[in-house]
Amino acid sequence: MNHNKTRLSGVFAPVVTPFTGDMPDLDALAFNLSRLRQTDLTGFLALGSNGEVKSLTDEERLLVLEVFAQEKGDKVVMVGTGCESTKETIEKCHVAAQMGFDYVSVLTPHYFAKQLDGRMLRRHYERIAEAISVPLLLYNAPQFAGGVQIPPKTVVELSSHPNIVGIKDSSPAGPVGFIANLDPADDFSVLAGSANSFYPSLHIGAAGGVLSIANIAPDACVELYELFLQGMYDRARELSAGLIRLNQAVSGTWGVAGVKAAMDLVGLRGGKPREPLMPAPDDAVAQIRQVMVNEGFLVSSM
Repeated sequence: MNHNKTRLSGVFAPVVTPFTGDMPDLDALAFNLSRLRQTDLTGFLALGSNGEVKSLTDEERLLVLEVFAQEKGDKVVMVGTGCESTKETIEKCHVAAQMGFDYVSVLTPHYFAKQLDGRMLRRHYERIAEAISVPLLLYNAPQFAGGVQIPPKTVVELSSHPNIVGIKDSSPAGPVGFIANLDPADDFSVLAGSANSFYPSLHIGAAGGVLSIANIAPDACVELYELFLQGMYDRARELSAGLIRLNQAVSGTWGVAGVKAAMDLVGLRGGKPREPLMPAPDDAVAQIRQVMVNEGFLVSSM
C-alpha cells in the first residue's frame, strides 16, 4: 500500500479507443496519444467511459494499455479498473500497477444496484486499496452505473485511507456535495468529470478535472485551469462558457460518438464507436462543427 498520499491535480483527457471495423485501431490510438502528449495536459485516463471500456474484451484492454505504456511520455496515466466483484477489480489493478501506471480509477459496482449501500461500497473500496500498490481514485458516475452513487458520508470515511487519493465525479449534479463534506486540509483530491461542472467546482475546492472535451480542446481546458489558478476569473468564466457550449453539443448530446466526431474534425483519429453504439449522424456532425467554429475551437473552411 502507498502510504505517501500526494495531491492529484490538473487536467486529464479520458482518451477514446478508436476502432477500424470492429477491432481496436492501435495505430490510431498511438497517433492520438502522440498528439495529446504534446499539450500541457497533466495526463490521461485509459479505459474509462470515453474509452468504451465496457465494450472491450480483456485481451483488447491489455493491447490498449500497452499502447498507453509506449506513448504516454511523461504524462500521468490513470487506468479504469472497476468491475462488479472486488476480486476482479483487484486483479485488474495489479495489472495496471505491473505495467507502471500511476493511478487506478474504480467505478462503483452496479449490477446488484438495489442491494448495494454505503457500507458495502466502503468495504469494497477499502479491500481494494489495502490489496494494491497503486493509488486509487474513486469514480462516481451514476449515469454509467445503474444509478449507484457513492454516498458523501462514505467518501468522507474513505478519504482518510492512505491509498485512496481522491474521487472523480461525473454525476449530473457535480461534485459539490462531496467537496462540502470533506476537510480542506486533507490531501484528498476531487476531480470534476464534466466541463459543465469544472469551473464552478474549482471555486469550491476541486483540484482539477477529467474532461471529455480535453480530447478536442486540450489547450483551452488547460488554459481555463491556469486562469483560475492565476485569479483571472473574468477571462476564465468566459472561456468556461464556451467550453460548456462545446461540451453540450458534443458529449452532452451524442456521448462518445460526438467526442469521436469532434476529434475527427480537429485532425485526430476518433472514428466510430463500437456497436451497438452508432456514429453521430451527418447533421449532428455539421452542428458540432458549427459550434466549434462559433466558439473558436475550429477554423471555418468557408
